[in-house]
Amino acid sequence: MAYALDPAAVAAGYSLEVHDSLGSTSTLAMERARAGLPAPLWVVTRRQTAGRGRRGSTWTSPEGNLAASLAWPVPAGLTPERVATLGFVAGVSLEQALRRACGPSPDPAAEFRLKWPNDVLAGGAKLAGILLEYEAGPAGAAVVIGFGVNVAAAPEGLPYPATALATLGRPADAPGLFRLLSGTWMAASGLWDEGRGFPAIRAAWLAAAAGLGGPVMVEAGDTRLTGTFETIDAGGRLVLRLGDGTHRTVSAGAVHVGRAAAAI
Repeated sequence: MAYALDPAAVAAGYSLEVHDSLGSTSTLAMERARAGLPAPLWVVTRRQTAGRGRRGSTWTSPEGNLAASLAWPVPAGLTPERVATLGFVAGVSLEQALRRACGPSPDPAAEFRLKWPNDVLAGGAKLAGILLEYEAGPAGAAVVIGFGVNVAAAPEGLPYPATALATLGRPADAPGLFRLLSGTWMAASGLWDEGRGFPAIRAAWLAAAAGLGGPVMVEAGDTRLTGTFETIDAGGRLVLRLGDGTHRTVSAGAVHVGRAAAAI
């Protein structure tokens, strides 16, 4: 199957570049953004050799997996703080696309779950990652949202468990998943409405959240916090209830939920 956009994305003026091999879809998408974007642009590659993850990690994507990035021109007046909540729009979009591509899981414990801030889990293992990069330049501000989904295979040698749709017995193909994603993005970003509709996105994200109401541990530099994952706030920050009943709000950090948090 060839890569193509959902008709709703085409009607909205989105464009698509498809490549056989790239170092990073997000790198190329940001280059296009720096040159000036009249409308949002999706960049997809069949094989990615040097994708970027959070905290400088690499994310390779062999043929059969999905590597896609969206370069989105930021409207004038939209603050970086509001733009940052697009990460939750991306998470909701990807979780919905995965459910539509694969249908319900025969094992409820293996359902797709959103891990704060930007991962998708299945059965407690990482299935997909999302990375946001914001840049303001002479051509205007833009955000690039990178999606990496283990469709056919999961990378090996990671410091955390990872899985793939094929491993889970939930068949899908990367082009079909991408077309669904470009459509669910249209619906979720419309609901977000330049941040005015974030409460609805927040509710949708929480409905699929991994570890909500359970143990969580957050590492940020030399700081380690343990408690209960209570919610995310109106800005998308993680809210922990500590053992003494007080609350802490976290803006960034490495997060472990459920059994992974309890084991550390």
